Amino acid sequence: MSDIIAAVSTGNQISAIGILRLTGDGCAEVAGKVFTLNSGVPLNQAPARKLMLGTLQDKDGRVIDQCMAVYCRAPHSYTGEDTVELQCHGSPAVLAAGLEALYLAGARPARRGEFTKRAFLNGQLGLTQAEAVIDLIEAETADAAANAAGQVGGVLQKKLSPVYENLTDICSHFHAVLDYPDEDIEDFGLENYEAALKEDAKILYGLSRTYGQGRILRNGVAAAIVGKPNVGKSSLLNALAGYERVIVTEIAGTTRDTVEETVMLGSTRLRLIDTAGIRQTEDRIEAMGVERSRKALEEADLVLFVCDGSQPLTQEDQDVIRQCCDMENAIALINKLDLGKAVVPSDLPFMNVIPICAKTGEGLDLLANLVDDMFANEFPCDGGILSNARQYDAIRRAYEAILRTLHGLKLGLTPDAALTDVEEAMEAMGEVTGATVREDITARIFERFCVGK
Repeated sequence: MSDIIAAVSTGNQISAIGILRLTGDGCAEVAGKVFTLNSGVPLNQAPARKLMLGTLQDKDGRVIDQCMAVYCRAPHSYTGEDTVELQCHGSPAVLAAGLEALYLAGARPARRGEFTKRAFLNGQLGLTQAEAVIDLIEAETADAAANAAGQVGGVLQKKLSPVYENLTDICSHFHAVLDYPDEDIEDFGLENYEAALKEDAKILYGLSRTYGQGRILRNGVAAAIVGKPNVGKSSLLNALAGYERVIVTEIAGTTRDTVEETVMLGSTRLRLIDTAGIRQTEDRIEAMGVERSRKALEEADLVLFVCDGSQPLTQEDQDVIRQCCDMENAIALINKLDLGKAVVPSDLPFMNVIPICAKTGEGLDLLANLVDDMFANEFPCDGGILSNARQYDAIRRAYEAILRTLHGLKLGLTPDAALTDVEEAMEAMGEVTGATVREDITARIFERFCVGK
């Protein structure tokens, strides 16, 4: 019999409705000690999956709330166990009092992600579906939400399951022949599985290609704003953020460290990184900021080079330009249009150059359109995009193991030697599907969740 756990599943903010959730064998009896149905029927005898009005009381019998309850019997619930939800008025005080009453009645506090972990352990969700739950909760764009929702619905699981099953068939056939030589089992020949292995490799390679888009769906585009001091980098960040996020003065070197802000530019989510002006300096603190700026530039998905268009380009500008030219995605912004036009697009060795005025917002619509074009989705956000670094690493290892198997076939390796790579691919795939995932990895996955989910 599993522990009965309880938690607030709707957060701690004031809201119209707040939900207290319990799960575990006997949870209806525990909830029934503090919640009485208006109909007089004991909660554990109430019809399943039906909202019912009643009264929630504390340990002393004092009324906490008039609220609704729904009872779902195993296995027809989110966790696969008996589950009760009390839908209260969304006062944090009401929810805290109700939760305390449930604890005194026999429930224990739920740990982070414990409801979803039980759903996984009870076979209600595959591991890819379970991990997608927190991605859906944390999604900040419609595309990210759509992809996570697709994964919760099993899209990724359905793509991976045939690969894992094929690898299982290969290994089981080999070991059956090896362990039962006297049985009437078809002789094992790994070459008979070559076409299937090639198809498996194709599926895994196709999934791995989606990770670049998936990482951006999940984390946003890391966009480093770079340039020499006092060209308007912080003014640009403030203009895109819509408020005074960074102090702006006419004094060069005001920004001493990288500053981050997440914004929506067009339909693209940007993690803007305002960097210290890149230049040679004897100031030790400023030099540390410059070094961090260079690191941010190297790790960025997008570089926004900013220069002062009202002044001719300087050697400091040229030094920064050289560092930007090696970046795959770079846009040059000629700022301060309102002060003059000493720099024209042809002066800059960038494919994409946009004159702007961060102060007035001129040109920022063109920047939004260009960024949307640069980071347009290559793959549909239907749940088949990898956005999880752990999953990507496991699929990459499985793909490489299958390639080694195919290479071993060409070299004429014995089946037992080639099968070690098939088993390694299975192990890696199992980390994604949940078939072979270790307890410590499982614990780490569900620690990402909030309490109550």
